[in-house]
Amino acid sequence: MATVRTLARGGPREATSPAYLRAADRVEQRFTDLGYTTRRQAFRVPAGESWGVPVGSGRTYNVVAVPAGFDPARPHLVVGAHLDTVPQSPGAEDNGSGVAVVLELARTAVAGEPRLPVVWVAFGAEEPRGPGDDEHHFGSQEYVRRLGGAERAALRGMVSLDRVGAPGRVPVCTGGLSPPRLRRELLAAADRAGVPARACDNRTSDHWPFEKAGQTVARVGGNDSPGYHSPRDRPSTVSPRQLDRVGRVLAGWLLAG
Repeated sequence: MATVRTLARGGPREATSPAYLRAADRVEQRFTDLGYTTRRQAFRVPAGESWGVPVGSGRTYNVVAVPAGFDPARPHLVVGAHLDTVPQSPGAEDNGSGVAVVLELARTAVAGEPRLPVVWVAFGAEEPRGPGDDEHHFGSQEYVRRLGGAERAALRGMVSLDRVGAPGRVPVCTGGLSPPRLRRELLAAADRAGVPARACDNRTSDHWPFEKAGQTVARVGGNDSPGYHSPRDRPSTVSPRQLDRVGRVLAGWLLAG
C-alpha cells in the first residue's frame, strides 16, 4: 500500500504532466535499486479529451526494466501496469494498484527464479485522449511498435495489471483474439493459491495492442471501484487484501515450471 499512497499523494498523473514525470522517476529509481537495468521509451501523444477533460499534446514515456544479462531474442515475458491517470483523478486504484503489484513482483523476482526472464514496464499514456483504439493505450502501442522481429518471436506472453485493488473475484481477461493459454495458466495459479478468480473479456488496457499484434496476453484486474476516474480514487478505495491476492496469483504463475 505504500506505493499506492505515494502515487496518489502526488495528485493526478496525466501523461504529459510534471506529476507523471515525478512518478516515473520514482518508479525507475525503484527498479534501479532492485538491480534492474532501466531505459525510457519516449514518445509524443496528441491533444484531445480524457474522460471529459481537455488535455494538451506533449511528450511522455514508458519506463522499462530488464534483469541482468537479458537477451530480448530469447524467450521472455512482459508484465506491466500503466502509471498515468485521467486528469481529474489521483489514481490510487487506477492504476497505482497495478504499479504497486508490479514493483513487488519485480522485487520478489530478484530472489526467486521466474519461469522466464521478465521485462517490467510502467506504461505511459494508457488513458484515452479520444474515442477508439488509436486514441488509447499510447504507451503499449509504442512498445509494440518498437519490437523487432526476433523480440516479437521470443515474447511468450504479456500481462497487464490494471485496477487490481477492488475487492471481488480476481478478473483474468483477454480481448477475444488471444489464445486462451495465458488466461488458463493464471486461473490455474489462482486456484493453487486459493484465490477466487473469474474469466472475462476486456480490451481496455495495455494488453490490447499486444493482442492485436498477435501476442498471447491477459489482463488482470477491473472490478468496479467507487472512485473510478474521479477525485475519489484515493487509497481508501484500495483493498490491501486484494493486492496481496493478486500478487500471490501472479507470483505463483511466474514461478510455475
